Amino acid sequence: MPDPVNKLRCRWATDELSAAYHDEEWGVPVHDDRVLFEFLILEGAQAGLSWITILKKRAAYRKAFDRFDPRKVAHYDAAKVAALLANEGIVRNRLKIAATIGNAQAFLAVQKEFGSFDKYIWGFVDGKPVQNCRHAKHPLPPRTPQSDAMSKDLLRRGFKFVGSTICYAFMQAVGMVNDHDVECFRHSACQ
Repeated sequence: MPDPVNKLRCRWATDELSAAYHDEEWGVPVHDDRVLFEFLILEGAQAGLSWITILKKRAAYRKAFDRFDPRKVAHYDAAKVAALLANEGIVRNRLKIAATIGNAQAFLAVQKEFGSFDKYIWGFVDGKPVQNCRHAKHPLPPRTPQSDAMSKDLLRRGFKFVGSTICYAFMQAVGMVNDHDVECFRHSACQ
């Protein structure tokens, strides 16, 4: 990876934590089901909050949710929910915690139907990243026709906290869309 010192980054990567996330993860294609599940849950947890809030809590989320193992999360009981609601390291929102458990169950159903969540989710972009050529002066769209279709289908399958804006942020995070500014040093690396 090129040395990011004095390199132009996307305008949102303004602090050390978000810059590291930007430089190492954002926009890099992900095909690992566990990592896809992690980002789906974290993007949903972000609803109404800033992404930096979630990044700061990411390690606590990994510990609290068994490293995002959907098989374990799908079987959480009332005692585990109570422990999660008491965990100051995560966003303690009852609806988001319940959605995480339900999403794990829906995730497993998708894996069973398609062989992997990866095969299913990447179908929304025909299996390859959408290469956008955005400039820093132009704002990113909050949603696209692909994120609309993804949201609609995920909701139909029982997923929660998967509106089109959340789906688009997920697509950006896991590299289904390359939304690095063309001036950003990571744009060409994520093509």
